[in-house]
Amino acid sequence: MKCPYCSAPDSKVVNSRPSDDGASIRRRRECLRCARRFTTYERAQLEPLMVVKRGGLREAFNPDKLLRGLTLATEKRPVDPEALRAFAYGFEDEVGASELPSEEIGRRAMTFLRPLDDVAYIRFASVYRDFDSLERFIEEIRGLKDRGEG
Repeated sequence: MKCPYCSAPDSKVVNSRPSDDGASIRRRRECLRCARRFTTYERAQLEPLMVVKRGGLREAFNPDKLLRGLTLATEKRPVDPEALRAFAYGFEDEVGASELPSEEIGRRAMTFLRPLDDVAYIRFASVYRDFDSLERFIEEIRGLKDRGEG
């Protein structure tokens, strides 16, 4: 397993246990070069969830890509990184479909973020909905306030 910090190719498993949902194995690893620790999840993949992009292109769902987007949206916000990880890595199991439009993934991510943090929600929405002006930000914020969420 390649280290996410220094890209060294070797690490050792320090601890292994089933994840909370029992569908994967959580492994704590330690890099043999920089000695930093990181977590990986291992699970059986029977049939990958296919994501249908806006242009019609299909690609396999990548939880790391979803986690990266959620992490960017919640940067410097009081949101538990483990909650983000659990959502991203549990997403495929929760969907129960073999194919999903990318827009639906974005909608579900926004629904997940909304009760956690308004700022993170707006950050994610600005990318997902491709805000192109200050007015779009203001409109979305007003929508939150009108729903009594802001």
